[in-house]
Amino acid sequence: MGFFFFMAVGILLFGPLSDKYGRKPMLIAGTCIYMIFSGACALAPSVGFLIGSRIIQALGAGCMVAVSTALIKDCFERQTRDVVLAVVQAMAVIAPMVAPVAGAWIVTLSGWRATFWLLAIIALLCLVAVAFLQETLPSEERESISVLKSLGGLIKVGKNPGFSLFLLSVGVLSAPYMAYISVCSYIYIDFFALSETTYSYYFAINSAASILGPLLYLKVTKRIGGISFMNAAVIISIVCGFMLVFFGSVAPIIFLLCFIPFTVMESAVRPFSTAILLNQQERDTGSASALINFTHTALGSFGMLLGAAGWSSFILGLGIILAGGAILALLAWIILLKSGIRIKGIKD
Repeated sequence: MGFFFFMAVGILLFGPLSDKYGRKPMLIAGTCIYMIFSGACALAPSVGFLIGSRIIQALGAGCMVAVSTALIKDCFERQTRDVVLAVVQAMAVIAPMVAPVAGAWIVTLSGWRATFWLLAIIALLCLVAVAFLQETLPSEERESISVLKSLGGLIKVGKNPGFSLFLLSVGVLSAPYMAYISVCSYIYIDFFALSETTYSYYFAINSAASILGPLLYLKVTKRIGGISFMNAAVIISIVCGFMLVFFGSVAPIIFLLCFIPFTVMESAVRPFSTAILLNQQERDTGSASALINFTHTALGSFGMLLGAAGWSSFILGLGIILAGGAILALLAWIILLKSGIRIKGIKD
């Protein structure tokens, strides 16, 4: 939970700075921070040192997330960008689903320090790849203002009502998704009394379903408009929430079947919404990327906190979070449509 908070801080900090100093220097800086402090975590002599190292590691992770999204906007035109975002978002959705299982396996075999050494090695490989990247933001297109004013780009982007309302309507769906991540092991193992091995199968099935979302987005949006797609996404999410409330406790397979449609829709909305949101800004791409990723991370962290609250049943709590979050998304979406605010790139 704390890691996600400081990751969100890193996203807000480094995204706007990439508009001033360029994408590659910031990406190198973020990757180095993540690599060095992953190693520091592995060598931590005390809990306090580990927590401090994790905080700085999270800042580096936030930098990598914000700048990589801005890079995609810089490098690709609209149609190609949609495909690239779908691939990247699929990876982003899968990561928090696979990480707990992979981490548990590594800890069992080699101990907890090995997980951080592995992260440091992965960061080193990423750093090598970043070294071969070309800068995508020419010096003449960078913000020639102070650091403080660069951070003010967040306010400038946030004042765009089409950007902010649409971001809120899609970002709130991150809360129930991350709530599921935080409590699904308790639901399957403690409530349904499944073995850890059987739980991992259910977990893997839902993870696999998350890959279908970006593919669905690319296929379906060729046939229907963005408004219809968004309408379907929030309505299906609301239905899934109520299905969890009334039927999720019956059996583990019923719980899974109630949640999977939401998993697919949430992972489909991510690349769809990111592409639309990036279209709203001709400049300040780093700030726009920062706000997009910050909102998803912050609301996702809030969802994890809600999911682990003192519910009489985690399944009931998850259903309420999902239904409530989807209803809030629908209300924000309706307000946006009724306001007459123009959203670039979205039509029916």
